[in-house]
Amino acid sequence: MEYRKLGESDLEASVITFGAWAAGGWMWGGTERREAVQAIKAAFDAGVTSIDTAPVYGQGLSEEIVGEAIKELPRDKVQIFTKFGLRWDAPVGQFYFKSKDNAGRDIDIHKYAGRESVIKECETSLKLLGTDYIDLYQIHWDDPTTPIEESYEAVRLLIEQGKVRYAGVCNYNDEQMKAANSVVNIVSNQVPYSMLNRGIEEVVVPYCVANKKSILAYSPLERGLLTGKIKPGHQFNEGDHRAGHKFYTPDNINRVNDLLNKIRPIAEGKGASLAQLVLRWTVEKPGITVALAGARNAEQALQNAKSMELKLSVEEMEIIDSALEELSIA
Repeated sequence: MEYRKLGESDLEASVITFGAWAAGGWMWGGTERREAVQAIKAAFDAGVTSIDTAPVYGQGLSEEIVGEAIKELPRDKVQIFTKFGLRWDAPVGQFYFKSKDNAGRDIDIHKYAGRESVIKECETSLKLLGTDYIDLYQIHWDDPTTPIEESYEAVRLLIEQGKVRYAGVCNYNDEQMKAANSVVNIVSNQVPYSMLNRGIEEVVVPYCVANKKSILAYSPLERGLLTGKIKPGHQFNEGDHRAGHKFYTPDNINRVNDLLNKIRPIAEGKGASLAQLVLRWTVEKPGITVALAGARNAEQALQNAKSMELKLSVEEMEIIDSALEELSIA
């Protein structure tokens, strides 16, 4: 495994970071708790020391699972990244979208990051995670009803109290990052990035590179589509958000699989899977510090970790990038 520092901090993250959204089941068609715990432990044994979660993932379940998994691990060797700013338990802030919890009950998701709410969320997360500090605390989505400065004054207070080590953001543009950074040092921005979704290359990546901020790329496998295992007509479990995602139309699945067939020889030549090739490509791109990869079981976690054993030459990166230039997603 490789490790990289976040921003100019001394917080070192594993380049493959365990993404624990699917572990919480919410929007992924349910979860198997025991397997999720084993996946996190297996990932740690393979060198994946960083875990990214959030309160909204399973409405506390993902954080609870992470907490259970790290009980037997050395806390100072694990980096816990979690978030704040999405509430489902009160109609506060800005309404975001309607959803269902893991039991099938209707819930409304709101964006809210008022000062007291941030502090309350942190206390709840610490209890669920079974720890007395969070390594990286990130706003999940911008809350337009609360000044960014107010949200990050709360985070600064939590850092002063020793409950949080470092501040990060998620899904922020460059101007929002500047506002947050005016209050407390922001070490990272967690944003979507994959072979199919490269919008951050225009503004966010140059800003982060110039200002020495790290980028944590989420959905690098585009929710499983870039593994090559999804075919047209794939049946998702009830509640799985991918069923309605634009990338998952039959035509787009075919287009993506055609792309994957073009780069498959590179993976096969290295005895690697397509998913491993995609993850390695992701963290080789300029400005990308970490790739978040989820796993439902120990075997998937191990395979994700092994992606860092691959080496890609300049020529191989160019072959992949050329194939991507020919891809057109409707």
